[in-house]
Formats: sequence, C-alpha cells, structure tokens
Amino acid sequence: MSELLEKGVARTRWIRSRMPLLAAAREEFAERRPFAGHRIGMSLHIEPKTAVLLEVLAAGGAEVVATGNHGSTQDDVVALLRSTGMTVFGARDDTIDRHLANVASVVDAEPGILLDNGGDLAAGVVASGRARTVIGGTEETTSGGIRLRDELAGRVPFPVIVINDSMLKAIGENRHGVGQSVVESVMRITNLMIPGRRFVVAGYGWCGRGIAQYLRAFGGKVAVAEVDELKAFEAALDGYRVGDLGELAGWGQFFITATGAPNVIGPDVIERLPAGAILANAGHFPWEIDTAHLRATAAAVTQLDAAIERFDLPDGRDVVLLAEGRMVNLAGREPKGNSLEAMDLGFLLQALSLERVATEPGSLQPGAQPVPREIERTIARRFLAALGADR
Repeated sequence: MSELLEKGVARTRWIRSRMPLLAAAREEFAERRPFAGHRIGMSLHIEPKTAVLLEVLAAGGAEVVATGNHGSTQDDVVALLRSTGMTVFGARDDTIDRHLANVASVVDAEPGILLDNGGDLAAGVVASGRARTVIGGTEETTSGGIRLRDELAGRVPFPVIVINDSMLKAIGENRHGVGQSVVESVMRITNLMIPGRRFVVAGYGWCGRGIAQYLRAFGGKVAVAEVDELKAFEAALDGYRVGDLGELAGWGQFFITATGAPNVIGPDVIERLPAGAILANAGHFPWEIDTAHLRATAAAVTQLDAAIERFDLPDGRDVVLLAEGRMVNLAGREPKGNSLEAMDLGFLLQALSLERVATEPGSLQPGAQPVPREIERTIARRFLAALGADR
C-alpha cells in the first residue's frame, strides 16, 4: 500500500467511526440497493467525510464518477476512493482550467444522477445536450441553488433537490458547522488571537450568522455588512454593529465574506482598508474578494506561509489574503472542513434525497426544489437520538 493511500485509509477510518447517521444509512442501503443500475456523477469537495458519503452510495449499488472542487481536493482521499473502484478526477494542485476539465470528464461519463456543488454539473449537462439522460440530482450549496434558479432557470428538465434549502442544513451545517470551522481555520492558519480583534462579516445568511456567532463567542468584536434590509435588521437585534461594507472598511481589522456574490470586497472597499487588514472568504466560489484587482495593483506580493499572502499596495498599505480567496475552511493549510457531526447530518440529507431521486423521480418536479419535508423530519429524529439530546 502506498504511503498516500495508507494515509487516506487511516484518516477516513477514524472519521467513518464518528458518523453514526451515515453508518446506519450504509446498512440500510446495502440491503435495499436503491442505486443499483445508476451512475452517480459527483462534483463536491473531496475530503474524508465526502469519502464516507460515497461509500454509502456505493453500498447502495451506485457506480460513482466524481471530481472535487478547485483547491480543496485531498490527494490521499482520491487515492482511497480510486482503490475501491470509483472513477475520480482531480488533485490538490489542479489549476482552475484543470478543474473545469475534470467537471467535463464527469459529464462525459453520462451520469444519470447528479450530486452537485455550485451547479457545475447541472450547467455542464445542459451545455452538452445530455440533460435528457439525467433523471435528477441534488445541489449542496446556496450558490448552486441561486444558479439553478437564475442562470439555469427553465433549462434543467430534471428535478434537483437543493440541500441548502433545508432548515436542518441551515442550522446544523451552515450556522454551526461553517461557523465553527471558519473560525477554527482562521485561528489555525494565522495563529492570531480572536479576542479584542475587530471583525467584519459580509453577509448574514446562515453561514454569516454562524461565523459572527462563533467570532463573538471567542471574544471578537463583530460588525455585519448586509445589503438585505431584513437580514440587517436581524443582525442588529442579535447585537451586532451593522453598516455598509464601505463604511465598515476603515473600522475592521479582519474581513470574512459569506455572501455567494462576486466582488463583494472590490476596489472601492480595498482602497479604504486599514494597513494590515486580513481578508478571508467562506463562500463557495473564489470570487467574493477581487483577488485579480489585488494582484494587478500590488507593488509586491509576498508568500508569508502556505495559505498567507501579503500584498504591498502602492500607497504604502499592506493587505493580507488567506487561502488565495478560496474557501478558507477547505482550501487553507491542513483543511478540516465542517465538523463531523454537522457533515453526518448534511450528508444524510444528501443520501436520502438521492435515494428519493433514484426510486421516486416522478414524485418530484423539474428544476430546483427543497428537501421533502418527511426526509427532514426523519433525519431530525435520527440526529436527536444520535446526539443523546434527551440525556
């Protein structure tokens, strides 16, 4: 066994033993075989928790063809998945062009079911003319849900269950999972204190709520920038300073984006940042911070550590960027992603939603739609039992 494969086996074995919801689903699927005869195409961050999900789908009879997301693929997990017979494209050091080619390779394999992240596979099958061969799929993210309902509206003839529409995922994975993992990643990458530091969180959706909550729990001073008046209202009543990002730029010391929108921190915000400001992104796409502008205007760029770059600006200020503006909890140094419990919950939503697509596609409407309520209630009961909430 190669050293890389041995590492993947060891890490995934530990994580598998701490995901009881998926363990139970694996036994059920092995008996029912709901995916027998189906090829599932996946585009999702490839890390040990994802490997456990794919093992569950394979136990249910699925043939899996998969790729990761740009910058978050973990090579030892790729080696593990390939050793089980799965077709997996991608590597940690893939360029964005190589990543897009990997997505195209999954589309070319003509999967009948999609497990998507950011809408890349859905867009790929539509562009390739293969959409009619797909019976349905799931979408993991807010960004992908927006894409399905905007850019791809009316062009996807198959049902797509948007996992991120689930309140279970919103609370369990986005608020608490992302909130914890982003703050933990920032601390691990920078080795800086949270207490007393001034943070600006851009976006007060479920992920932004969680990031703000965990920063404040560690003693950070937190302000929220939010363009939606109702979410800004909520943030104010939750006790945060609320304002326009441009207004908060001069106050903050650390800025974290969690909006799903491009160029949230653009030239107008960058020119107002104080010297030494630190920028990180928690959104799915690496576009929330205008890194192209930073690179084009910087007098010098210095790699300070594996996931830390300093940009010396022409006016004498410097700005620090983490993980190249990619998802800081999955693209940074030694990434851990969301907690095991949060992903056990979120990936059971994936597994049972994919089972619904495979076994009852006629019960679903074409296009983006929420997780069926009975699936949510089933998982909520199982999670409470696994958590021991009655004790």
